[in-house]
Formats: sequence, structure tokens, C-alpha cells
Amino acid sequence: MSSNDKIYKIINARLLLEHEIVENSYLWYQNGKIIHPQNLFFSARRDADEIIDAKGLLVVPGFIDTQINGAYGIDFADSEEPVEVLKQNINKVAKGLLQYGCTAFCPTVVSSPPHVYEKVLPLLNRRKGNAKTGAEILGAHIEGPFISVLKKGAHKQSVFRDAKNGIKDFDDAYGSELKKGNEAISIITMAPEIEGVCDAIPDLVARGITVSIGHSACRIAEAEKAVMKGANSITHLFNAMQAFHHRDPGLIGVLGAADLPIPDTPQRHPESSKTSPARNKPDPRPFYGIIADGVHVHPNSVRIAYYSHPSGIVLVTDTLSAMGLPKGNYVLGGSEVEVDDKGGAYIKGTKTLAGSTITIDECIRNFQKFTNCSTVEAIEAATLHPARLLGIDDRKGTLNVGGDADLVFLDDSQGELQVKRVFVAGEEVEL
Repeated sequence: MSSNDKIYKIINARLLLEHEIVENSYLWYQNGKIIHPQNLFFSARRDADEIIDAKGLLVVPGFIDTQINGAYGIDFADSEEPVEVLKQNINKVAKGLLQYGCTAFCPTVVSSPPHVYEKVLPLLNRRKGNAKTGAEILGAHIEGPFISVLKKGAHKQSVFRDAKNGIKDFDDAYGSELKKGNEAISIITMAPEIEGVCDAIPDLVARGITVSIGHSACRIAEAEKAVMKGANSITHLFNAMQAFHHRDPGLIGVLGAADLPIPDTPQRHPESSKTSPARNKPDPRPFYGIIADGVHVHPNSVRIAYYSHPSGIVLVTDTLSAMGLPKGNYVLGGSEVEVDDKGGAYIKGTKTLAGSTITIDECIRNFQKFTNCSTVEAIEAATLHPARLLGIDDRKGTLNVGGDADLVFLDDSQGELQVKRVFVAGEEVEL
């Protein structure tokens, strides 16, 4: 019998199932997919071929990071090296992320000229994960170049553009990869006030691409218009956007929206919560990314966002090439960045944040610490929520039957969640 056909049974586990932790439960999987044991007994008349003892650990879905610019000295926007070197670099990051429980990610590319996208985006297409080669790639997250000069952050203004010609300008900017839809590009961050951007949102959504609002100085009306056009995410809430003002709360104010149209389908929308406009229907407000490193966003601000819209939070690292490396000077999208003792990464010589150096498991621990949310809520902010955001919650983000057997075993005995074992498509990673 090949290892793929083997049936695995995890015992002595506490499983995260349907928003609850189920004690002393079993989880079965085969061929990298979670299966229902009842079908085995009645159709195949088989029992498990291999038992995995979780020894009382918490077993949860693999973590998903939808915004990561690079790590270990590698920047996904780097196009200088030969293609073979770039492939090796991507593999190095994908492999390194597994130790933090990250089993799937969207490699993120900052604003770049067309020739950079033409070279790097084909390397960031969707591909399956593997315990030996690394986390699954879910398609690229492209930030810019359709963003605001007023909220540019570390992005190079010289490549910014508008969309006067609608979707054609997006195709011209990103090249042939955009035609492949979410096989190549999962998320695009854009500013809705830039000319032509809002009108192009339905065309991008029709290609299966998640549209996220960010690096924007938009007012609340422009933000809500983008959401009604199909945008279902806000990129790193509070960062690179107008500060909250009581008369016009800008992009942040969308979290308080009460009159957005209720979605016809739950796909790609947050589940209802105590603060949702309709308590028994999907939440029309967008998901929102939060960098919970304690540097990008004050813990009190994280708490306000969470209390306002708990089912919409998506934990992201927004790490750059310095992740996994000591403090010092690094490069992001061709700009020099310096990392301080707290892990904050700034454009060299300024106080402008360029990204973080935090890991996704640390984001989960911080989020729980900052908000006093439950263990389930903390984990779902890095599993179920990003999966729903991307429309892949049929196979990612849960331990439901039919889902991918991407698993993280967590020890919470000391009061904080610590990664102990990681599985990708049912195969254990050597940590």
C-alpha cells in the first residue's frame, strides 16, 4: 500500500470544529484530505492504517498568511536574479514558514513596473504545499500600483498609475498573469479614489480575484462604494489610510457600516456576529487585515476593531525580507529598510513603517493577549477568516470533511499557543 492510500487516525486530540474545541476526539484523513470514518466502515470496511497520538494537544487547521513580502533576506518583488535563483528563494521562504504553522500563503509584491510583474508573477502561481518543499502558494497578493501618493508607505511613487481605461489599465500594469485570474493573483490592494479603480472592481471580481482597499486616502463614501462594487477586504487596517475622524471616518469607518447590501451568498463574506447588521445572514462589511505586532497598530486599536467586527479580522504578518533575521538594513521593492530592536521595519532614515518581521503564530498570541478573545477566535483569525476571504473555505481553514489535511498541533498548557507539530497535506513536517 502506498503512503498516499494509508488511512491515518489522530487520537487523544482536542479538535477545533465548528467554532468549538471538541475534547477527546478523533480526526481521520487519507490522500491529504480529511475523511469521514463512517464511510470507511460501511463501504471500504477498513480501519486506520496508522495512529497518530496527539497527546492532548490542540489540533487546528494550518495557518494562512495573506500578506507576506518575503523573509530570510528574500523579497518577492526582487526581479534582479535569474529565474532559477528566484524559484529557489521562493522555496526557501515557503519551507521556512512551516515551522510557524503557516501552511499556505499569498506571496506579496509591492508596487512595481510591468517588467517586474511579468518576471515574478509566473513564479507565484498557485501550487500545492508539501511537507518537504514548503507551504502552499495561494496566488500572489499585489499591493499597488493603483494606490494613493498620500498613503504610499514604502512604495515607489514613480510606478503609480490610474485606471482611466478601466480593466485594460490593470491588464497593462500586471501583464498576462492577470488574465489567469486567481490561479496567478489572489488579491489586489488598490485605492478606490484613484480614477477608474472602482469601475474596474467588478471585472476583477469576475476573474476570481479578491479586491482589497488600502494605501488609500479615501473618504467613507468612496470606501462604501468600493465595497458595493465587490471589494471584500481592507489591507492592514489603520496603516496607510486616513486616521479615523468622527465626521468622516474614512476607510476605517466601514467597520461601522450598517446599511451595506446584505450579500446573496455567504462565499467570501464574514460570518454573522453580534455586531452584524443582520444576525442570521452573512456580514456585508469587508474582512480586514491586522498586523498584530504591537508596532503597526496599538493594542487598544486592535481591540476596538475586533469588538466592532469580530468575524472580519484576518491576521497578517506583512513581513519583509528581514523576517527571521536580526536587526539591520534590508531591501523591500528596491527601497532600503532598517529593522529596530522591536522588530519594526522602517524606510531608512525615516519613521515610515515599511513592514514587520513578526511570524503568524506570534500574531495569534499577540491578538489573544491584546483582545482577551477566546482561543477559538484567535486561531480562526488566521485560519477560517482568511480562507473565507479567498473563497477557499471548502478546503482550507477548517477541519471539516473534504478539507485539506493541513494541521497544526498546539500546546496551550502554559497559557500561550505554541506550535509543536505541523502537517501539510497529511504529511508531517520535520521541525
